[in-house]
Amino acid sequence: MNKRRVVITGLGALTPIGNNVTEFWEGLISGKSGVGLITKFDTTDFATKFACEVKNFNPTDYIDAKALKRMDPFTHYALATAQMAIEDSEINLDQVNLERFGVIYGSGIGGMDTWETQHANYLNGGPRKISPFFIPMMISDIAAGHISIKYGLKGPNYATTSACATSSHAIADAFILVQRGSADLMVSGGSEAAITPMSIGGFNSARAISTWNDKYEVASRPFDKDRNGFVMGEGSGTLVLEEYEHAINRGAKIYGEIIGVGLTGDAFHITAPAEEGEGAFRSMRDAIRDAELQTTDIDYINAHGTSTELNDKNETLAMKNLFGEHAYKLSVSSTKSMTGHLLGAAGAIESIATILALKNGKIPPTINLDEPSPECDLDYTPKVAKDREIKYAISNTFGFGGHNASLLFKKFEG
Repeated sequence: MNKRRVVITGLGALTPIGNNVTEFWEGLISGKSGVGLITKFDTTDFATKFACEVKNFNPTDYIDAKALKRMDPFTHYALATAQMAIEDSEINLDQVNLERFGVIYGSGIGGMDTWETQHANYLNGGPRKISPFFIPMMISDIAAGHISIKYGLKGPNYATTSACATSSHAIADAFILVQRGSADLMVSGGSEAAITPMSIGGFNSARAISTWNDKYEVASRPFDKDRNGFVMGEGSGTLVLEEYEHAINRGAKIYGEIIGVGLTGDAFHITAPAEEGEGAFRSMRDAIRDAELQTTDIDYINAHGTSTELNDKNETLAMKNLFGEHAYKLSVSSTKSMTGHLLGAAGAIESIATILALKNGKIPPTINLDEPSPECDLDYTPKVAKDREIKYAISNTFGFGGHNASLLFKKFEG
């Protein structure tokens, strides 16, 4: 099969450290933290009282006020960044074949806020108090549906749900479809709005999120010896993937190129990663093979880097086992140290961070890394961004259930 080249021609980001791509990138490079005390609900009885919330976002800038009430916040976020990305791509929708323009867009949890609100309505008033829009507001595929409907995109249209790997899987699928010729353009990414009582309470019960309420400003600390869980984040990231010749023919600006994906399963445990990062090892290995590169070609890895004991240790082992001596020449960083963990949206915003790192020749830092764990001994770009020429970079995401995805991006050189 003749593999077509796939480039990225539009970006949109809504994150705890910036409400557009420019603000997001400036926040990353300056080492900005998005963490704060939770404002969305009363945390009096909760073990964790902080998270990385989106701030000063007005959804009516993107969505009609009437329609807004019939959507969950995760869809608000998705539509906002989809609009950013499509406008950024400067695509004239009247001049492209909309049957070859699709949407693959994911959410790890979907409409959690809607579910909680409607369940409370049921408990307080019975089934007649449940909104007729409950189901289409809650289901995690609805963001993809809304994007398709808004722009008339009639190509492949579906959602991915694979926990923290969700939006990386969405981007991988979009890449494969364009590469094989099933579409010319794809809107892809992920959205999450899960800073809710049930979500925070559930992750507390699982002992997955940090409880550093007395020093929450520095609680997201991937690879640090004192890490004690991830910090919940929210937001969305959207990319426009486009076949190379299609982009060139319309004079599109090109941010970068995606050239390989690695998708694996741990087949190990519902929450814990496979020992020594065996699944992550194969995921990165397969992305490099798919791109027809060598391990020594890779310059930068945007790590999954959750700030949990098992993930950071095992992802590091996976990198050392795969790259050997070259592991110590890699630049690695976890942008979750600044944004928190956006769950199903993590892969999308971290792909954007990776693409911009390639384009700008700058490695975002891992903030709050005071003293790495003894087993975490790579160059994690501690605290301060670093200039470095990057040609090839990998973005890693690994999810509960043993879902692993590695996306391999190349600096665009014309």
